[in-house]
Amino acid sequence: MSTRQHHSRLGELFMLLGNAIAAASAVSHGRQPYAGNLHRLGIDPEEFRRINRF
Repeated sequence: MSTRQHHSRLGELFMLLGNAIAAASAVSHGRQPYAGNLHRLGIDPEEFRRINRF
């Protein structure tokens, strides 16, 4: 793996973690996460909104 590919994968990992943290933080504060964050995590925002809370 070249250095460029290594940095690219590392950047993708940090982007994924950032989106996961942002979505988790929004949920823990009782807010709807941004659709872009959910989409980048592979979660359909419309389906996420249909989840009923207890």
